[in-house]
Amino acid sequence: MIIRIFDILFSFLAIVILSPALFIIALLIILNDGNSALYRQVRVGKNNQDFLLKKFRTMRKDADRSGLLTIGNDDHRITPIGKFLRKYKLDELPQLFNVIKGEMSIVGPRPEVRKYVDFYTDEQKRILTVSPGITDWASIEFINENDLLSKSKNPESQYIEEILPAKIRLNMKYIQNRNLTTYFKIITLTFFKIFK
Repeated sequence: MIIRIFDILFSFLAIVILSPALFIIALLIILNDGNSALYRQVRVGKNNQDFLLKKFRTMRKDADRSGLLTIGNDDHRITPIGKFLRKYKLDELPQLFNVIKGEMSIVGPRPEVRKYVDFYTDEQKRILTVSPGITDWASIEFINENDLLSKSKNPESQYIEEILPAKIRLNMKYIQNRNLTTYFKIITLTFFKIFK
């Protein structure tokens, strides 16, 4: 309950403080190629329920039809403004509204698409007993995930066979030690990693 209170407080303050930046980012995306500033994708949330995750759009319209994974900044589907937004994780800011709605937490396992959740074992599905988050241990560990995948001959296989299991292990670590101290530690380390 206390974590939910901090989620609402931090998300509300961030939206208010960042509202001019959110408006400018949205405007730049629209001016860049004339399409919607927001991208919505079905992800799997708490209790195995689907929800619409919001992001600033960093790819060209309908780019996800050619694959769910992004393979680094050389991915031709990423727009010029999208490269900048991804570098500093600014594309994730609309998820603050997901947090306000109660679909996400600021800290929690990053929500996956159904295709990858289907690989979870019954034990790993314990991850779905907590709210997904904007950031987590896996986000910190794999902050350069796109660069790793860009060097792979088969990015999706590498994601499923190597990166996804590692993320799941980190997510299991989080749900076993989910408390306010971990919450603030992950937030602090995330900012450190981004600005480093």
